[in-house]
Amino acid sequence: MDDYRSSLKEYTTIDPSDIFGSLSLFQGLSPAQLADLRPLFRFCQEPMGVLIFEQGDPAEHLYIVVDGEAVIRYKPEDGPAIIVARVMVGGVVGWSSALGSPTYSSGAVCHTDCKFLCVRGRDLRDLCVNKPETGTVILERLAAVVAERLRNTHASVLALLEQGMGVNGKKLQGPNNPV
Repeated sequence: MDDYRSSLKEYTTIDPSDIFGSLSLFQGLSPAQLADLRPLFRFCQEPMGVLIFEQGDPAEHLYIVVDGEAVIRYKPEDGPAIIVARVMVGGVVGWSSALGSPTYSSGAVCHTDCKFLCVRGRDLRDLCVNKPETGTVILERLAAVVAERLRNTHASVLALLEQGMGVNGKKLQGPNNPV
């Protein structure tokens, strides 16, 4: 079962042609690029409530949501865990692994039953060295997915801060929010 978390229900090599075609991340790639990617990915599925990885766990795998919804939780040192993002089909969790970070900066949990394409971060980094054209394309696409989530996360975190500071309905003044 490799070294994925022991809770994974299924971890198999797949013929990802069906799944790859359904995700915008892979659309428009050449047959040669898809052939470079196919052996790197595994299919896994988890029921609602399963911890995918915990904040601070070794950052080994990146997960692309194929079906379901995962939530990203961040636990600050001085407070309870907060949900900072909801990740739907086509979204990515565990991108710390692609960056080469030693640990995940947040945790992820299946909010519903989930299906994922899973890949080792080191395999993506190796792809960039061995197949730079394919590696560059896929990393640029992953970066776009992550950047979009970060834009959405900013508003969520601001709302949590406003609520926590007792602003209740008032907008905080700042460079992105002039009053």
